Amino acid sequence: MQASVNRPALSQRGESLAPARRLMLAIASVAAVGAAVSSISLYLHFGTSKTSFCNFGESFNCDIVNRSAYSTLLGVPVALIGILGYLLILALATVYRDKAETPVMLLIASVGGLGFALYLTYVEKFILQAWCVLCLSSLVLIFSEAVLGGIVLMKSLRQ
Repeated sequence: MQASVNRPALSQRGESLAPARRLMLAIASVAAVGAAVSSISLYLHFGTSKTSFCNFGESFNCDIVNRSAYSTLLGVPVALIGILGYLLILALATVYRDKAETPVMLLIASVGGLGFALYLTYVEKFILQAWCVLCLSSLVLIFSEAVLGGIVLMKSLRQ
């Protein structure tokens, strides 16, 4: 009786699927961190204290950004939109990771989120003239998601 050996699953071209799974794990991890950052921002949006932990003067002040007129879209807090966006990306990278359309959906979701984050960064810089550390962190995270989503799509097109 021969012992069975665990081998990684192979794509149609005979390549290991392990790197694709690692990419999806990275995307899921970044999305979880993004949801956490957005949750903190949402908490601060509704916070009753006069200051938060991420205020470092007039230039870096989460309260100015989180409590401005630009912190909601049609009455919905921008941070809540961020949470929902990151949870969508997390679901795509985990529950739906094996679906053929997932790479395209990941890229659409992350690039859409990146576009919205860039608009909000413009608002911070030129309108509010204050930076939110949590918002900038989210910008870095959604940029990372867009890059990883692009890599996943390119790899899926090669298979």
